[in-house]
Amino acid sequence: MAKDKLTFLGLGVMGYPMAGHLQKAGYDVTVYNRTALKAADWVTEYGGKAAETPRQAAEGADIVFACVGNDDDVQAITLGDDGAFRGMKDGAIFVDHTTASATLARELDNLARAQGLKFLDAPVSGGQAGAENGRLTIMVGGAEKTFAQVDPILQCYGQKTKLLGPAGCGQLTKMVNQICIGGLVQALSEGINFAEAAGLDARDVIDVISKGAAQSWQMENRYQTMINNQFDFGFAVDWMRKDLEIVLEEAHLNGAELPVTTLVNQFYSEIQAEGGNRWDTSSLITRLRK
Repeated sequence: MAKDKLTFLGLGVMGYPMAGHLQKAGYDVTVYNRTALKAADWVTEYGGKAAETPRQAAEGADIVFACVGNDDDVQAITLGDDGAFRGMKDGAIFVDHTTASATLARELDNLARAQGLKFLDAPVSGGQAGAENGRLTIMVGGAEKTFAQVDPILQCYGQKTKLLGPAGCGQLTKMVNQICIGGLVQALSEGINFAEAAGLDARDVIDVISKGAAQSWQMENRYQTMINNQFDFGFAVDWMRKDLEIVLEEAHLNGAELPVTTLVNQFYSEIQAEGGNRWDTSSLITRLRK
């Protein structure tokens, strides 16, 4: 049985390896990237083909995947004369891995339905390392039948995939993810700073408490680099600020109170003001070390 023909739009630090996993799994993948040289590099490394526009890349594809920066970027690759929706065949599926707003996901789902297409919002968690190692967590919103069609392919780079509800629910779940990460990183920053101020060996402290109820992924994977003032190991502050702004906008709509998230978002803005835009999110600790 012939494998689905796939398209991948957006070859950033996440999309580049994700598309590579699809090609290595034996799928026929066509890629598009705003910087054409990046697409050419991908073809050299993995094979497949590159197209000049999202529309051209999507023509004839059974499933079109995308992983770009924000709502505006998603609209740029889906809508308009050169957008993917213009090139997709009837019944094709668009899977958006971008962390974007739930409002946009619902709008694109409605537009897709009107054109005889199918849509899933499927933001991911796990960072660059998760993308490269094929161990992402994928949170999906959309129709159950559509998810069932795509899920076996998502396994190429996903260690955990789950349908959370109709369109928009994937994005809402990713917002919960970012709320939790922000709070955890701030708490870990304060804990390490307190340990150091108290004259304790912070490494010994974390080694002990990470085996108990305080344990978290952030603690296990970031405490040593935080202690060493190294902040080049993951998701950048600029992107976290973008995500938290989406969270706070959604909270304004649904009435959820997010006092800690609001504060952490402010703290990240201070990191940006100090020039830490591209530092990873664990750089929150630098505020406490001034």
